[in-house]
Amino acid sequence: MTDSNRYPGLTAKARAAGCAAKIGPGDLQELMAGIVVPADERVLVGLARPDDAGVYLLSPGVALVQTVDMITPVADDPFDYGRIAAANAMSDVYAMGGRPLTALAILTFPVKSEPALTFRRMLEGVIDALSEAGACLVGGHSVDDPEIKLGVSVTGVVDPDRLMTKGGARPNDILVLTKPLGVGVVSTALKNGAASGRQVDAAVASMSRLNRAASEAALAAGVRGGTDVTGFSLMGHLREMVLASGCGAELRFDDLPLLPGARELAAAGWSPGGMQRNLDFAGCLVDGLEAIASGDVALLFDPQTSGGLLLAVPPAGLECMVKSLASQNIDARVIGRFTDATDHPRISIA
Repeated sequence: MTDSNRYPGLTAKARAAGCAAKIGPGDLQELMAGIVVPADERVLVGLARPDDAGVYLLSPGVALVQTVDMITPVADDPFDYGRIAAANAMSDVYAMGGRPLTALAILTFPVKSEPALTFRRMLEGVIDALSEAGACLVGGHSVDDPEIKLGVSVTGVVDPDRLMTKGGARPNDILVLTKPLGVGVVSTALKNGAASGRQVDAAVASMSRLNRAASEAALAAGVRGGTDVTGFSLMGHLREMVLASGCGAELRFDDLPLLPGARELAAAGWSPGGMQRNLDFAGCLVDGLEAIASGDVALLFDPQTSGGLLLAVPPAGLECMVKSLASQNIDARVIGRFTDATDHPRISIA
């Protein structure tokens, strides 16, 4: 990381940090109601059944995968912020089983009040993450605005016969998460000066890490059901998976990977505003919340930025996938399983 003391208060200037600034899932559902998009047989995944990215068939065996994501500052160092923004956007491609190729940067930036160095370091962070992924920055667009926001639009390729989608989970698939939770809690504490350097460093390292290895290992294990955990929280994105796949899910809270200090910060009340929106939207589908401490509930519905992949892993492929990721220092954690939905899909927590 670059010395963040040269860039004091980047997160403090944001109204909300990272993906916590997203429009809430309930509000978004209401805003999108009634919008009709013409059908096209080449669109394999689009707004008719929304997923992490759109997929467009180019030719037999080759499809484009496209996404765009924008976040407010979630780190005080602009290089870290840029790298996280790119990793966060590429995660949608990896969640579909794709490979990023090119990207465009989208920025809003207060030209008169922020130094040019901040702008340049943000873009250098974007380029660094894209280069690690084997992708290229080919252009972008900027707007002079009082609040800094940074987005990345990513185009990649995917094998249409090996797509991972939210609807691909099957009963008895093992539920695996590939990054720890608590980013929103730590980012909120950072904005208010309540997070330690160790806690912030761990969160930045997690958000900066690409989901490339997790995606490749998932494909090798035969995974067809997955998503990435971002602003709608673990429970919000798991809700999407159970509804799309028609499965139920069982989750074990004690098996969840958490960032250092996240549980203590959540118990102290450092939860972003987006947490309550996520709880209001997805909580009605979850059984067992009444037995869980309020701080732990906050972690379940905590908006994540550049979170891990949430995967429905066939039992036969689990051991090989977990060992493959462990050899790359990625702690892919088993957190539950998918079940038959006898009535309608629900999530139970133990």
